[in-house]
Amino acid sequence: MDDPTLHVVKKMEQVLTELNVGVSVYNIYEYRNGISTLPNTLKEADGIILATTVEWLGIGGYMTEFLDACWLYGDKDAIQKIYMQPVVMSTTYGEREGVLTLENAWEILGGLPCSGLCGYVEDIAGFEVNSDYEKIIEKKAENLYRTISQKTKGLPTSNQAVRNNVMRERSVELTPQESELLSDKVSDDRYVEQQNSDIAELSGLYKQWLVEDFSEPNTEYVKDFKSHFAPQKGFSASYMFLIEGKELPLIIKINEDALFVGYEKETDTDVTAKLSPEALSAIVAGRKTFMGAFNMGDMPAKGNFRMIGMLDNVFTFGS
Repeated sequence: MDDPTLHVVKKMEQVLTELNVGVSVYNIYEYRNGISTLPNTLKEADGIILATTVEWLGIGGYMTEFLDACWLYGDKDAIQKIYMQPVVMSTTYGEREGVLTLENAWEILGGLPCSGLCGYVEDIAGFEVNSDYEKIIEKKAENLYRTISQKTKGLPTSNQAVRNNVMRERSVELTPQESELLSDKVSDDRYVEQQNSDIAELSGLYKQWLVEDFSEPNTEYVKDFKSHFAPQKGFSASYMFLIEGKELPLIIKINEDALFVGYEKETDTDVTAKLSPEALSAIVAGRKTFMGAFNMGDMPAKGNFRMIGMLDNVFTFGS
């Protein structure tokens, strides 16, 4: 009710339907408990309209969550082929800034932006019956259709360079199936609550261990890995764990039944992971798996994703 953006989207949907375009509409508010799964709906799309109303300052929080989900769990290869048209109406101020925000976000994601539509609406009733405004909306919908049909290209932008730099530093190469699995986990409230509870409990335990000074800086965790080593035939890999508070990384080298575990200077490894002492203590205690820590963001990593998954087979802490 009283939302000018809904009127604009409905009119654009009518125009696109008349042009024999298949249109699916998702009200993000209705999917607020599963926003992280919405990027999966983009897989078969040629174009997307991101529409929001500025009621106070900037685009809405749910739209921001959706864009975050696209960055974290979206299929980047699919997004690179999708045209996006922003639609931002305002009842206060900031519609132009809203369009710019959506365009910048989509370009950083790697997608293709289209000319957007924005406007200030003071009288919603008058806006909906204005024939001149209706023609402008129709033209914007037709422009989106032509842009996608003709596969219109644009010049390179600095946003694309930003995306490449950010992805180079933080990226973990995931397949679309792996990204979908991660998004499902994050959207499971019970799973997230349990993980947060475990982390809080382990954090308290580790603080207690520090006070009692049970740890040995140069040998901590080494015996745990050696005593839970389960060789896998034909499997060889090397891992480097950057543990907060440790001057040297923990290096693990596996060559079938041969195992090396120790603190050494940084070197080239198949997988590099960063985690806190609390997270690693939870893993060696069997309360958490390596993949569980990775999925929850407690163990950012880069390298061969499948070798990360093999850690739980090679080291049987949960057994």
